Amino acid sequence: MKYVLVTGANGGMGKATVDMLVKEGFHVFALDYKMEYSSPSVTCFDVDVTSLESITLAFEKISKITDNLFAIVHYAGIYMMNSLVEMSEEDFVKIFNVNLFGVYRINKTFLPLLNNGSKIIITSSELAPIKPLPFTGIYAVTKGALDKYAHSLNLEMQLNGISVVTLRPGAVKTGLLGQSSSQLENFCSNTKLYDYNAKKFRKIVNAVQSKNVPPEKIAKLTLKILKKKKPRPTYSINRNFLLLLYNLLPEKLQVKIIKKILK
Repeated sequence: MKYVLVTGANGGMGKATVDMLVKEGFHVFALDYKMEYSSPSVTCFDVDVTSLESITLAFEKISKITDNLFAIVHYAGIYMMNSLVEMSEEDFVKIFNVNLFGVYRINKTFLPLLNNGSKIIITSSELAPIKPLPFTGIYAVTKGALDKYAHSLNLEMQLNGISVVTLRPGAVKTGLLGQSSSQLENFCSNTKLYDYNAKKFRKIVNAVQSKNVPPEKIAKLTLKILKKKKPRPTYSINRNFLLLLYNLLPEKLQVKIIKKILK
């Protein structure tokens, strides 16, 4: 029996991946803030990735079932949209606590169950390797930091025979996409510094998000990575052509373009 731990397993990409793993004969340890799944091949755990106590409790229960995790797949994450000078310190800390520190806590806690040949898949974002855009900067910064964490972790863990793979999806039709739309509307309604600019920025966001893929496509790629003996360090899917083109421009020109579009 091969055991796979999946965070953020109760919806979107996580749920689609759990469904696919079950069909492929894996046993899944499904972790989420509130986790429900009816299958003998899935063991559910209510886990808050910002709480080391919550994660440790899940580890103690899982370690009684197996001492060998085939893989850890990270999907847990949150989205925020705001200006960097208007957002609260509480939100600033919270998004790092989930998107970056949550991944760190899971990996560190479950390391004793990883063995030669195990894999860790860390879901970053298409925004991670490119220059951040305004108002989505805080999300991009956390994913950029996560991207570098995953790369450094791969360099270290390969010495123990463990592969760390970074998955960079573009827009995916999940609850996170709904959060993005909600965050955008809240930002447009509440910003005092960027009222006019925010409304113009809405058009850019809507254009990017309209080209989304179903979560099953991400699940299929995840399964492909898990089945590969030697997966690539990074996989990208559904990256936006205009964002890629924008990133190729000199930084000075990027700044001018954003000013011209949003001013």
